[in-house]
Amino acid sequence: MTIPIIVAVVVTLVVLGVGGAMTTVDTWYREELRKPAWNPPEWLFGPAWTLILGLAAWAGVDAWMHAHGPGEQVRIGVLFGINIVFHLLWSPLFFNLRRPDWALIEVPFLWLSILALIIGLAPISERASLLLVPYLVWVAFAAFLNLTIVRLNPSFAKRHTVETAP
Repeated sequence: MTIPIIVAVVVTLVVLGVGGAMTTVDTWYREELRKPAWNPPEWLFGPAWTLILGLAAWAGVDAWMHAHGPGEQVRIGVLFGINIVFHLLWSPLFFNLRRPDWALIEVPFLWLSILALIIGLAPISERASLLLVPYLVWVAFAAFLNLTIVRLNPSFAKRHTVETAP
């Protein structure tokens, strides 16, 4: 039981670290980008993601411990691996490339990867599936926020193209 917990903690810390390193929040986000009044304060995102990914790690360990053999364990690893890829794509698209529109296109893939985890883990562990529901809800909220930001900033793509034109 100790090894799955250690692996889950290490993977979660790596995902949090890489995600944080790939998120450059600068004056573009803080001052130039129009955001809705209901946009959560910047300080909330770190604790929210830490809690959500902690629950996902717990879900992974729980599912792993209830898996009926290596086939189910491989399925768990593949589902989490796919989710991690989509999870790590959003921030660089939104913040580093300054393309909320591209990030919005990526969001359904992230959301579906979470849904696939919930559905894929349900036959193995109902608790593991339920532990992932806050992740799904938070990403749904983030998707709506992302959509609202795109709508509030209709010309950001044009500005971005002009700024980067040779």
